[in-house]
Amino acid sequence: MSVKDKLQTMDYDPAFESRAAADAWLDGHKRRFGHFIGGKWLKPAKAQMLPSFAPATGEVLAEISVGTHAEVTAAVKAARAAEKDWAKTSGHKRAAYLRALARLIEKHAGVLAVLEALDNGKPIRETTNVDIPASVQHFDHHAGWAELIETEFPGHEPVGVAGQIVPWNFPLLMVAWKVAPALAAGNTVVLKPAEFTSLTALYFAELVMAAGLPDGVVNIVTGPGETGALLVEADVDKIAFTGSTEVGKLIRRRIAGTGKHLTLELGGKSPFIVFDDADLDAAADGLADAIWFNQGESCCAGSRLLVQEGIAERFLEKVKVRMAAIRIGHSLDKTVDMGAIVDPVQLERIKRMVAEGTADGAKVWHAPCGLPEDGCYYPPTLVTGAGTANILMQEEVFGPVLSVLTFRTQKEAVALANNSRYGLAASVWSETVSRALEVTAALKAGAVWVNGASMFDASVGFGGMRESGFGREGGREGMTAYLVPKAERKLKDLKADAAPAGSSNAKDIDAAVEATSGAQAAWASKAAAERGTALRRIAETLDARADEFVRKLEATGSGRKAAKAEVETTIRRLFTAAALADKFEGVVHTAPLRGVAFAMNEPFGVLGIACPPEASLLAPVTLAAHALAAGNATVLVPGAALVADLKGLFAGLPVSIVTGDPAASALLLARHGMVDALWSFAGDGAVQEAAAADNMKRTWMGMAKAWDWENGTLTSGKALMERATEVKNIWVPWGDQN
Repeated sequence: MSVKDKLQTMDYDPAFESRAAADAWLDGHKRRFGHFIGGKWLKPAKAQMLPSFAPATGEVLAEISVGTHAEVTAAVKAARAAEKDWAKTSGHKRAAYLRALARLIEKHAGVLAVLEALDNGKPIRETTNVDIPASVQHFDHHAGWAELIETEFPGHEPVGVAGQIVPWNFPLLMVAWKVAPALAAGNTVVLKPAEFTSLTALYFAELVMAAGLPDGVVNIVTGPGETGALLVEADVDKIAFTGSTEVGKLIRRRIAGTGKHLTLELGGKSPFIVFDDADLDAAADGLADAIWFNQGESCCAGSRLLVQEGIAERFLEKVKVRMAAIRIGHSLDKTVDMGAIVDPVQLERIKRMVAEGTADGAKVWHAPCGLPEDGCYYPPTLVTGAGTANILMQEEVFGPVLSVLTFRTQKEAVALANNSRYGLAASVWSETVSRALEVTAALKAGAVWVNGASMFDASVGFGGMRESGFGREGGREGMTAYLVPKAERKLKDLKADAAPAGSSNAKDIDAAVEATSGAQAAWASKAAAERGTALRRIAETLDARADEFVRKLEATGSGRKAAKAEVETTIRRLFTAAALADKFEGVVHTAPLRGVAFAMNEPFGVLGIACPPEASLLAPVTLAAHALAAGNATVLVPGAALVADLKGLFAGLPVSIVTGDPAASALLLARHGMVDALWSFAGDGAVQEAAAADNMKRTWMGMAKAWDWENGTLTSGKALMERATEVKNIWVPWGDQN
């Protein structure tokens, strides 16, 4: 046998990480854990306990308490009691606490890595090299935001008490993603870890005590999904949830109309696009990281491979060779590449979905990897021959299953990539930079990696589009999710309108949506300065016709002084929106990357606007102008006044103005599948918000507050542009030749 043959056939002996320290910690708690509330441990209940298994072997590691209504209420009460003092604590002092948590995680990295690997089933190499260091980085990074809070976010204050529900795939890292920005911004927290993987969150509670955080700032209540549902219902000011799209929709419907802030990081079916000019060896390695890292149990896993037809056979052979080399085994074995599936329930779900996809015509190839006899294991799997409607192409498997489609042209690749209800992440592989960036711009995804996959950093926001959720975690965008403008808190509540709802014609709404949808892409593709010019011309037209519009407002019952002020303010708002069209820019992040990571502000698409009864010229023009400046097309429902005049002002732009009752129209827009976002200042906000959950529309429900349309602090400028866009973060690595 040659040296080459020996190198290709030699195997590894197991190399297990010691679990002694983790076992000692578990034994110190008698392997039974209560909740962490108000800075103290509650004694474990005699009943209501859940076992926490090691998926690699089925061993019961410990038992965790099931949070009841009383315990969730106690945790929220403790957080509320600590809220005021923590919010008043200086940013500098909060930063010191966050840095202390970072140092403590570093100090306890060894035992945390072992606990995470045991409890979750992922390889110890991943917990040691990814999960724990990334958790440290998030606390350090957000300590920086706490230090700068007064200067970087003037005029803002903490949301209040944040209820946070984290998943089982990255347990401690998700704790860091949620807790660090919340504390940095001055919020207190009630955290509900996943029922399968609560142990590192409970260990984190001890680090909170060691860091000296005031009692009640961080509270941890364990339990199943029902405990999370209790937290959603509790007296919290915000819910931050990472998990499935189905549960995210339930949460959104449940809190509709409550005024609770919400961020959702949900499921994905991320495309991994390989063009014929890509570095195929690098792409094959990148694909392994994209789908088989963490056993494929990742919301941003590159589970849809789209490969150009001319190279498909050659590339898939490389992928199969890479798959066959994957080592699967016990999570504490430092020589394995893939560990165990988190729980038998998830393993059965993977098997069921693969069986359903196979019955629908898919062909399945399992990598010839040896699987341990005990534990929850599933081999790396390649699926070919599945149609675009196959469950394995459309739904998130959350396992090591890769589905393959071929394409011929770039246009087809983009169409296939966007043929999904999700929009979390994507990877684009091409050595032609113009092609890669053109495709990146066309993809509906919150994060796009060029010639790479699964790149993350605390300085770069992460989150989805479409049914992958909304809001961002990490970076500046992640901080804003835990802050609220002080001026918004001062808005007075409006009394509910007791008048019966009017009517609106569904056919008119359908026609308006269809018209604006067809025009939106062309409008968004225009140069931003060109959009600004169009809006500036409207402002100039209105300025020239100012006296005429003053008379029209007087005819609706406005006094002359008020009418004149409204027209003048409307003109200013148009000029403001026009100016912002090419000045509301993205940013370049300082991620640790030999390359560049940058954030782009992208329009939603079709934005429905149901206007308030007041400010019949100022409100609709302000809202539509900023929506247009951002690149959206709009369906505008202004009410009865000035409809013909508004149509004249916006003639030639992607604005469809619909007559009818704004409240009834808002509900139709909320239910419409082709409407991407809704701003509503009319009708029942709770009903509209619940309806908007069906396709996870972005919404601004303003009818419950008395918005000051004359004062543009909240209803003009950058604040409105932020409401009209969502952020796409793009990672572009450079070469290594310089």
